[in-house]
Amino acid sequence: MRRIYVSNTNSRQYRNKPDLSDFFEPKAIAIIGSFRKGFFGGYVVVKSLLKAGYSGRIYPINPAYTATQGLKVYPSIAAVQQDIDLAIIMINAQGVPSIIRECGNKGIRAIILVSDGFAERSNEGARLQNEIVTLSRQLGIRIIGPNTAGIVNTSNGLNPCPYDAGYYRLQQGSIAICSQTGMTNPQAFPFPHLHLGISNICDFGNKCDVDECDVLEYLEGDPRTNVISMYLEGISDSQRFLSISKRVAPKKPILVLKSGITPEGARASASHTGAIAADDRLFQAMCRQAGVIRLESFEEVFEIPKIFATQPLPKGNRLGIITYTGAIAVLALDEGAHYGLIPANLTAETVDLLNGIFPGLGTVPVDIGPMSVVVKNLADLYPQIIEAVILDENVDALLNIMWADHSGLTKEMCLKTYKQLKICHTKPVATWLYGPDTGKVAELAENLEDLRFPVFSDLKTSIKALGLAYKYVQINKESLL
Repeated sequence: MRRIYVSNTNSRQYRNKPDLSDFFEPKAIAIIGSFRKGFFGGYVVVKSLLKAGYSGRIYPINPAYTATQGLKVYPSIAAVQQDIDLAIIMINAQGVPSIIRECGNKGIRAIILVSDGFAERSNEGARLQNEIVTLSRQLGIRIIGPNTAGIVNTSNGLNPCPYDAGYYRLQQGSIAICSQTGMTNPQAFPFPHLHLGISNICDFGNKCDVDECDVLEYLEGDPRTNVISMYLEGISDSQRFLSISKRVAPKKPILVLKSGITPEGARASASHTGAIAADDRLFQAMCRQAGVIRLESFEEVFEIPKIFATQPLPKGNRLGIITYTGAIAVLALDEGAHYGLIPANLTAETVDLLNGIFPGLGTVPVDIGPMSVVVKNLADLYPQIIEAVILDENVDALLNIMWADHSGLTKEMCLKTYKQLKICHTKPVATWLYGPDTGKVAELAENLEDLRFPVFSDLKTSIKALGLAYKYVQINKESLL
């Protein structure tokens, strides 16, 4: 039997200019679901909001309970006398329409529908999804979901995660992550270890109403968001996505991982969120026109934005490399060529300075491995080497390949250097760390990211981050021609 999907749910007549402030900036939230202790449900949402520091009003709704975690539980939405901005619904799919009607009668205009069992499940679920879309439009209600893990706004403690992540506060930052999967939400990703910080998170779920275009427009006006990273299984309105992206991308880089690019993947995305996968060739052409940068792996959704969120953009493609190991630097140059990066030709002044520090040092890559086992004052020389390369007028970006030794001796040297670099650097720096002790490597990486220098999980991603930053610059230049 052919599966039925919701199509063109986001008509321009219904949407006009979307205002998502009730989702991301609510002053009062109703939570409709179970308040039994567990790893999922209304109890977890209340716990997460309280521990995340949400200062708005919280109204748990369920006639079977009287209190939860020190809060009164109301038998119905109508029993709440105060105004409510946002409702979070976690009940059986069949009961959702009646709750939406209650929300409409109460004047609630924003719903996060966590419940599943809709278009991602069956023909009957798709019909039910169409029903709630029609109903919500009649009542003037916007919906994120269904089948969603919800949203996060780090500026106001809004973390209504329905799954218990074990942590509740996320570091504030300028990276927004939006997706058609809960795998980008707190319960699935260790955001406390992403030291560069998050502005907003949004899982679109089935996108029966609010979609990537609506959220892009919201993030366009969000002063805290500087870069937008997305995972999409389909595009709700290709022309609108193209139009909005053209406007937003020159101001805030848009990075997109698109799945469903094969027939097999397209079928899988249909069963996951009920998405209809677009022809990948058309999507690629649309990205080129809009200035959207495509990603290739799920890990990149979290990693690549770091270069845009914390570093200056490169003015050109000339790459400086400082390394403890020559072989890895050669591999880095090979990888950089895929993105148009070329080895920088250091100025004669820099070459003389480096060769004066150690014979043969004045080349790219700048290999400090041989000198590190000979000189006695490497901790004093290392900052001079970094500064000489990054300040060279022929260098547009720097890749630093750093060894984290098991004793921690290089840690202090590296931190001292990056603290000095933080004061004066005007070019992007990407760092890759290696060493025999994964704990020492992770510790140094966290220290550097606390200084707002991105550290990447592997060499390829380090180079790719710089390469895509250069590509973004080129795209913007071409758009001005």
